[in-house]
Amino acid sequence: MVSVRNTHLKESFSLAEWSSSLPLDRQGQERLKAAYEYCSGLKAPVEAEHRLQAQGVEMVGILLTLSMDLDTLEAALLYPFLETGYLDPERVREDFGDNIARLLQGVADMEAIRSLQHVHSDQSSEVQVDRVRRMLLAMVEDVRAVVVKLAERITCLREVKNADEETRVLVAKEIANIYAPLANRLGIGQLKWELEDLSFRYLHPETYKRIARLLDEKRLAREAYIDDFVAGLSRSLAESDIEAEVYGRPKHIYSIWRKMQKKSLDFDELFDVRAVRVVTRHLQDCYAALGVVHTQWRHIPREFDDYVANPKPNGYQSIHTVVIGPEGKTVEIQIRTDQMHQDAELGVAAHWKYKEGAGATKQSGFEDKIAWLRKLLAWQEDMAESGSLVDELRSQVFEDRVYVFTPKGEVVDMPLGATPLDFAYYIHSQIGHRCIGAKIDGRIVPFTYQLQTGDQVEIITQKQPNPSRDWMNPNQGFLRTSRARSKVATWFKKQDRDKNILAGREVLDKELVRLGLTFSQIDKAALERFNVTHLDDLLAGIGGGDLRINQLLNYLQGQHKKPTSAEQDEAVLRQLELKAAKKTPDTKGQGHIVVQGVGNLMTSTARCCQPIPGDEIVGFITQGRGISIHRSDCEQLKELTSHHPERMVDAVWGENYSGGYNLTLRVIANDRSGLLRDITTILANEKINVMGVNSRSNRKQQTATIDMELEVYNIDILSRTLAKISQLPDILEAKRL
Repeated sequence: MVSVRNTHLKESFSLAEWSSSLPLDRQGQERLKAAYEYCSGLKAPVEAEHRLQAQGVEMVGILLTLSMDLDTLEAALLYPFLETGYLDPERVREDFGDNIARLLQGVADMEAIRSLQHVHSDQSSEVQVDRVRRMLLAMVEDVRAVVVKLAERITCLREVKNADEETRVLVAKEIANIYAPLANRLGIGQLKWELEDLSFRYLHPETYKRIARLLDEKRLAREAYIDDFVAGLSRSLAESDIEAEVYGRPKHIYSIWRKMQKKSLDFDELFDVRAVRVVTRHLQDCYAALGVVHTQWRHIPREFDDYVANPKPNGYQSIHTVVIGPEGKTVEIQIRTDQMHQDAELGVAAHWKYKEGAGATKQSGFEDKIAWLRKLLAWQEDMAESGSLVDELRSQVFEDRVYVFTPKGEVVDMPLGATPLDFAYYIHSQIGHRCIGAKIDGRIVPFTYQLQTGDQVEIITQKQPNPSRDWMNPNQGFLRTSRARSKVATWFKKQDRDKNILAGREVLDKELVRLGLTFSQIDKAALERFNVTHLDDLLAGIGGGDLRINQLLNYLQGQHKKPTSAEQDEAVLRQLELKAAKKTPDTKGQGHIVVQGVGNLMTSTARCCQPIPGDEIVGFITQGRGISIHRSDCEQLKELTSHHPERMVDAVWGENYSGGYNLTLRVIANDRSGLLRDITTILANEKINVMGVNSRSNRKQQTATIDMELEVYNIDILSRTLAKISQLPDILEAKRL
C-alpha cells in the first residue's frame, strides 16, 4: 500500500518544532530553518507561499528517508519557488553558492522531460532536442537532481488528489510512463512503489479499490499468519547461527495488479500476497538462510530466482523463492544482505550515503557515472516500449548520439559514429591538430574507432600541430563530423596560403599568355565577381583548388575579347549560308531551338561560347539579328543581361534538330608527320564534318597548334571525340574554344 508521510503543513505548523524534529545535527537543522525563512521573504502571495512551503517541507521528508545530503534538502525547499518564478537562479547563486545553484539548474533542466511526453514527431525542434540532451547530461553529472525531481513529482501526485479527473489522469499518465520507470531504472524502490501506486489509483480507480478491498478483507488473518511464519523462521535461523532480521513485507497494489495481468491469475491464486523478507549481515548467510528455508518448507522451483548471481539491469540483487508454508499456503521469501537492501530501497541515492561515510575514490566516482548513464539509457528503452517517447526525438537524443567521458569524468555528447579525432576537435581545435593517438578506457585504439556510450576517452598529443590531409577524406573514416573536417581544412589553408599563391600565379600566367591576356586586365570588377578583395586571395583560391581557373578565364575573355557587331553579323550570314547549303529539307531544320514565348524569329548560336545540343542554353534578343543563343554559363551573356535583363528569354534544344552546329576545336601537339591524318580519321569515324582547318607550327618548341571548325550534332559526340584525340600519341591538349 502507499506509504503516507506526515509532512503536510497544518494551521498549527511550527517551524521550530519541525526543524528540531529533523534527524540532522544542529547545524543542519539551522540551515534548513534559515532556507525556510528565506522563502518566506520572497514576496509570493500568501496562499501561494503556504502551498509552496508545504511542498518543500514534504519533499524534505521524502528525501530524508533516502538519506540525501544537506545540499539536496536545502535545494528541495527552494525548488518550488524557483519553478514558479518567485526565485531567480542568479539570486540563488549569490545567496546559496554555486553547488546548490547547479543542483537546482539540473532539477529545472529536467522539465525538458515533458517534451518526451507531449511533443509529436513532426514538431520536434532543435530546441526541444537540446533541452532533453541537457537534461540527460545534468542527470549524469549530478544524480541528486533526479532524486529531487522524483520527490517533487510525488508531492504533485498528492496535490492533485482533490483536482478534477482530467487533471489527475494527465499527471498520473506522465508519471506512470516516465518517472516511475526512471525511479525503477535507478533502483530507488521507495519512490518507485509510491509513484506507481498513486498514479495507478488515479488511472484505474475501480481496479485499485477492488484490490485494496481484497487485501483489507483478510488483512488480520494474513498478518497473524505472517507473524507466526516470521517467528518460526527466525528461530530456525538462530538455531543455525545465522544472524538475520526477518519481517513481513508490505505488498503494493500496482505490483499485485501487474502480476495478475502478466500471469492471468485471480487474486486468490497469487503466490506473493503473503511475503517475508530476510536481511542478513553477510553474503554467505543469504545462501545459508536459503538452505534453511528449503529444508523446512517445500519450494516451487519455477518461482525461484537468484538475482544475487544475476542482478537485474538496474542493479537489484536478492534471492526470491516461494514455499508452501503451514496450512498449505504459499509464502514468497526475499533474502538479501543489508547492503543489497539499501541499494534496492535507495538505488543511486544510496551512493551519497556511502560516500559521506568513506570518501570515494576518483575511479569509483567515474564508474558510478557510467553505471548511472547506462541506467538512464535503459530507462529510455522502457519509455519507448510504453509508447510515450516519440521516435523522432528518441532518434535525435539517444540513438543518434553517444555519451562519452573525459579523463576527469565529464560527460561529452557526440554524434553516433564519432571517432576519437572528432572528440579531440570537440574539446579544442589545437587538441585535434596536435593529436597523435587515443586511448579508450586505457587501451590504445585507431583513429577510425567509433566511440561507444560509456567510453572514457584520453587524447595523446605532441607539442607541434601536424594534422593529416587524409583526415578530411570522409571515405577514410577518420572524422565523422563536418565541424572537425572544416577545422582541419582551415588549418591547411592557413599553412598553405603562400604555396597556393605561387602555384596559382604560375598556372594563371600560363593561361593568360595562351589567351593573349595580362595580369593588369584582372581589375577590381573581376575580384568582386569572385568574392575576393586582393589579387593574392584570387591566386590562393586557384592554387588551393577553391576557384576554377576556367571560370576566371571565361570571365576575362568575355570582358576583353567581345566580338564586334560586324563579326557577329558575319557569323550570322555564315550560319545562314551553311543552312542553305545543306541537302536536308528545311522541314528537318525546324525545331532546332525552341524559344519560350517567341515564335517565327531567326536564331543564331553565339560566337563567344558556341553552344551545341546538350549544353544548357539561354536566348538573348539582339537588335536586327534575331535571337542569339548562348551557353547559360557564358560570361558575355552575364555582361549583356546586366545591362538589358529584359532581353533574356528561355530557350531549349528542340526534339527534331538534325542539323549540326559549328564550334572551334583546338589541338596542341608535338609536331610530327601524320598528326593531322590521325585527328581527321577520328573525326571521320565520329561522322563530324570539318568546315575549316588552320594549322600553325612553332619550330623552336617543335609544337603544332591546329584550330578546326567542326560541325557537331550534340555535346556527347564532342566529349567522346575530345577524349579519343587526347589519347593519340604526342597530343598535349585538346579542347573546345
